[in-house]
Amino acid sequence: MSNTMYQQVINFFESIDPVYAAFLATVFTWFLTALGASLVFFFKNMNRVVLDGMLGFTGGVMVAASYWSLLAPAIEMSSGEGFVKVIPAATGFILGAIFLFGLDKVLPHLHINFKETEGVKSPWQRTTLLVLAITLHNIPEGLAVGVLFGGVAAGIPEATIAGALTLAIGIGIQNFPEGIAVSMPLRRMGMSRWKSFMYGQSSAIVEPIAAVVGALAVTFFTPILPYALAFAAGAMIFVVVEEVIPETQQDNNTDIATLGFIGGFVVMMTLDVALG
Repeated sequence: MSNTMYQQVINFFESIDPVYAAFLATVFTWFLTALGASLVFFFKNMNRVVLDGMLGFTGGVMVAASYWSLLAPAIEMSSGEGFVKVIPAATGFILGAIFLFGLDKVLPHLHINFKETEGVKSPWQRTTLLVLAITLHNIPEGLAVGVLFGGVAAGIPEATIAGALTLAIGIGIQNFPEGIAVSMPLRRMGMSRWKSFMYGQSSAIVEPIAAVVGALAVTFFTPILPYALAFAAGAMIFVVVEEVIPETQQDNNTDIATLGFIGGFVVMMTLDVALG
């Protein structure tokens, strides 16, 4: 994307309501999930090495976004000095991790490898449980984008449209392999291409919902912004450590997954510094 085109996009988002902007930005992240899921129309299987590398990339993007787009601004906008300044970020980070921990224990879901079901006992089909697993990943991602746009609406100097859009771009990029990670296993199980695609893309529908909720919450109660940013970061880091990284270690592709992680981290860091 050229600088001129990117600036036009920023100008457009600056001209509309920030809550609506949060919705549109996460519709974009959902679209890239659907784009990834659409590969099921062309392939029945995906090489596990490629999938692990892409999941590693996803983890790297999420970790980099958690710091550069969420934790660093949360600390910067907090008042006080020393330990006092970091309290909002630390508190929000812990609460975000606890929130995802609770969802992980309560919401029935199935990991991509189909080997273990987590959460409360449920009669739901394995396909539904797999979609719910990826949906868990997407809640903090949508929330993170929404919170940043909410900060713009509240007039917080550290929250910018450019920063929020950069985060949405990074999340959108890593949503592409997540769409593949849902649709391909379902297709391999014998589900039709269309149904596999529909399940794959539906896992990201929660992102626009979470984005609107996050933006509205910050808009109506501005002091929670540093807590909310760190909350999203804590939730994202929990997902990476508890779900994404272990998933890439199931086979003998740890080196590929690690290199994918490094690549994802560098890409998101570069995007945030260059565009945000």
